[in-house]
Amino acid sequence: QVQLVESGGGVVQPGGSLRLSCVVSGFTLNFYTIGWFRQAPGKEREGVSCISIGDGRTYYADSVKGRFTISRDAAKNTLYLQMNSLKSEDTAVYYCATAYNWYANNWWSPPLYDYWGQGTQVTVAS
Repeated sequence: QVQLVESGGGVVQPGGSLRLSCVVSGFTLNFYTIGWFRQAPGKEREGVSCISIGDGRTYYADSVKGRFTISRDAAKNTLYLQMNSLKSEDTAVYYCATAYNWYANNWWSPPLYDYWGQGTQVTVAS
């Protein structure tokens, strides 16, 4: 049984920072991709960032490039998302997810992922 548990969400002012964490437990040896998604009210879930576990390459949505940084501590089975210069449009529930395959051209597509966490709320408001 694979479990993903996110934490670190909260309320922050525009321009502020948050760091999200996702602890992965269970049978994780065959995962190829791990990433972050988000879903704002009334909108579809969208890919934010991911790591290709095989080569460590990172990928970002255009909307967060230069502001968000994804990282992974393999020894702790933990994924992080450092979010800086937060904007009101970053408000959403953030989810981490893993996939048994690597999808270079469409890593941002939620249906390709196999396991999901329960999400953590991030609210950016003054």
